[in-house]
Amino acid sequence: MKLIYTLLFSSFIFISHAETAELNCEVLPPDSTSSIIDRTTSLYFLEEGKKEFSRGKTRDALRRFREAYVRDQYSSKAAYWIGESHYKMDNFGYALKYARIAEGLTSGVDGDLLYLMGKSYHRQNNIDSAAMNYVKAQGLLSNAKNKVYNIDGLLDELKFADSVSKLESLFERNLLNDKVNSGYDDYNMVISNDGKEAFFVSRRPDTKGGNVNPDDQRYFEDIYYSKWNDTTNNWGNSTNDLGRLNTEGFDAISHIVADGSEVYLTVNTSVADVRNQTRSSDICVAKKSKEDRWNSPRAIQNKSINTSFFDGAPTLTQDGNTMYFMSDRDGERSQSDIYVVYKVGRDWGTAQKLPMTVNTKNNETTPFITPDGRFLFFSSEGHKGMGGYDIYVTENKGNEWTKPINLGADFNTVNDDLFFKYYEQLKKAVVSTYRIQGDKSSLDIYEIIIENWRIPTSK
Repeated sequence: MKLIYTLLFSSFIFISHAETAELNCEVLPPDSTSSIIDRTTSLYFLEEGKKEFSRGKTRDALRRFREAYVRDQYSSKAAYWIGESHYKMDNFGYALKYARIAEGLTSGVDGDLLYLMGKSYHRQNNIDSAAMNYVKAQGLLSNAKNKVYNIDGLLDELKFADSVSKLESLFERNLLNDKVNSGYDDYNMVISNDGKEAFFVSRRPDTKGGNVNPDDQRYFEDIYYSKWNDTTNNWGNSTNDLGRLNTEGFDAISHIVADGSEVYLTVNTSVADVRNQTRSSDICVAKKSKEDRWNSPRAIQNKSINTSFFDGAPTLTQDGNTMYFMSDRDGERSQSDIYVVYKVGRDWGTAQKLPMTVNTKNNETTPFITPDGRFLFFSSEGHKGMGGYDIYVTENKGNEWTKPINLGADFNTVNDDLFFKYYEQLKKAVVSTYRIQGDKSSLDIYEIIIENWRIPTSK
């Protein structure tokens, strides 16, 4: 232990000028041998946490930042990074709480801290406080950081959110019951044509194989199944015991064919210890056996559909001849985009990226095509929205797509809104969005009751 403290104390002597400047703006206690050692140890854990954070290991980073804060509770930087970690983990209340602690521990004003406070307020739908902190941050941040953080764009999102939230709500929005939603992320529900069966995706401890993603340190995705209970008029217990449908990797369903005998899904076994590995996330098809059990998913053998990049979220027209999906294969220019591919005979042709009317330089994802192929719903963070991913609709007019329309506050929130699916015959839609519970949040599935909806179209 003495050797560790000696090394840490030696490292304290060589603190960079920038770190010294940061310390000077903090409210510090009187120096003593123990306080110097504690602050030095805190700096060590702070730097270790930053390394983990940059690698995407947010939970490990949070542990380091907490250790830094325990050893020096006057460290505004430790409190700030705890807040940043919680924000990355979608714990927006905790993010704001620690941002406020950091603010109270510094005698100066920091643009990054104000930005953290602004986006934490934004995600909790506190529009006025978010705007105030964004504006303050904008005045302190460099031009380069303002551009990276897109402060002007965030202020535009707040204005749009404020305007659409004042409109009259047309539809009833309900959180699905605890047979479906859990304390973990639950999303991407797909309902059968008769409304009696549903599949969805969750990241729970009972995921097949029990694997944890080394990147975000959450459980792998598994597909779950639930049946409608006519007695309770609600969804029944869910299970991921679905024959061979789930692998020990990531499994996410997104389309059921009309007769329920076949599903399209996204599978990634490249990070699992299995014999047949995908190259990355691949679009697969799984069929039911004669015994009514699911067979193993099979990747579509088409190099323009499945690449070494992320390819997933397939959605098909009712005739099965047109498929839309998302891919990040062109990520250097436009991050993730939506693609379309048509069947030529019994095989799929060459996939093509939808025009920039639909796609933007930012992310487009989770498409849903109506059975007749007329309307395409999708989530995007590149079009005008309320915050995070919003849901949009575009109409296919003579093989040209109209300008996407934001579906507004009945369907969108200031957080990520994803995996929208509209079932006209059931008079309902489902969507996945973040539900804030106290200081934490999780991705949950909501049902929107839709009566006599005329899908909005561009003129």
